Amino acid sequence: MTHSNEITPKFHPELTPPLEELEAQERHLVFRQFTYDDAWALGSLLVEMARDRQAPVAIDIHRAGQQLFHAALPGSTPDNDAWIARKRRVVERYGASSYVVGTRFRAKGTTFEESSRLDPDVYAAHGGSFPIQVEGVGVIGAVTVSGLPQLEDHRFVVEALEQYLGER
Repeated sequence: MTHSNEITPKFHPELTPPLEELEAQERHLVFRQFTYDDAWALGSLLVEMARDRQAPVAIDIHRAGQQLFHAALPGSTPDNDAWIARKRRVVERYGASSYVVGTRFRAKGTTFEESSRLDPDVYAAHGGSFPIQVEGVGVIGAVTVSGLPQLEDHRFVVEALEQYLGER
């Protein structure tokens, strides 16, 4: 499933990891610094992973309002770029992954679309955008993937961050 023309991709609550686990990922996946070279290396790792899996994704890394990396792999579409922008805006506004934000709303018995009071054409609390957090600084950007179901987008980014940060 891709993020085609659906406003809200199908959500499967039975597959959602506990909120505590998702929040622990954010506490754990923190950079000492995040440079242009880090953006290139992390983006390249994501591209390599996507190629190995033949994943039809678009990949984006932003820092402080500047796009440092972008790639679109075979099977991705312009819709994926729109999803990237909408998910990234959630990270920038809330300082948490787009999947965590959506999960927090669902944990309260509602949805982001119903309760955030934000335009769903501008913001999407669906998995795939993860904060780039630097020790002692906080959230400075986001790494985003779009093209898979939202939980898979989220897991894909987390897997790449774990691998990248584990090698440093």
